[in-house]
Amino acid sequence: MATFFGEVVVAPSRAGVDDEESAEEAREETPEDREIRRELEKKREIDVLWTLKSGAPAGSCAEEPFVCSKFIVAIGHNAAAFLSSFILDSVCWEVVGVVKLWNEWCRTSNTTNVLPTDSFCLFYRLISDPTVLLCQCSCYVAEDQQFQWLEKVFGCMRKEGLQVTILSTCPVADYKTQESTLTLPSPFLKALKTKEFKEQVCCPLLEQPNIVRDLPAA
Repeated sequence: MATFFGEVVVAPSRAGVDDEESAEEAREETPEDREIRRELEKKREIDVLWTLKSGAPAGSCAEEPFVCSKFIVAIGHNAAAFLSSFILDSVCWEVVGVVKLWNEWCRTSNTTNVLPTDSFCLFYRLISDPTVLLCQCSCYVAEDQQFQWLEKVFGCMRKEGLQVTILSTCPVADYKTQESTLTLPSPFLKALKTKEFKEQVCCPLLEQPNIVRDLPAA
């Protein structure tokens, strides 16, 4: 049981498998099993392809980290649709990158010609200010791929002066409040921020004990 809000606790295992049995299973792994596991791990690797210069071939990363002042990431179908409807619906943006990944729930490709029903992760650059980037991520990023996603995407950007904004959604039923969820306006907006963010927040802060999960939390 947690002693304070935000503490990470480990739940007791009910699987009935102790350390000796786990070690024995590891010793019994055959060469074929190891080969299959390596192939799966390789298949689950994330590729980030950038085309930051017009007409330049796609590459995993620029030779040197590029300057980015603002990076807005929309995660999930609703957030990605919001960007499409209210921000990207103009000729002010150009596609400069794509994420290719594979897992149990998602298969993306390195193409930028996507349909609204596709699972995709695309990067856009503001033509008038190339330091402003957007990311539409409607694909599912598994737990074991989230750190890799962050490492490869942010590894190509300079961190100095970088402001990151994350847009995501969750069901109203998951929102924890003493009020009745039937009286809440839907949809509504809440925010979390780091101590480095000094500007005025455009909406109320998210109350405890509500949390953010998955890629937005990462």
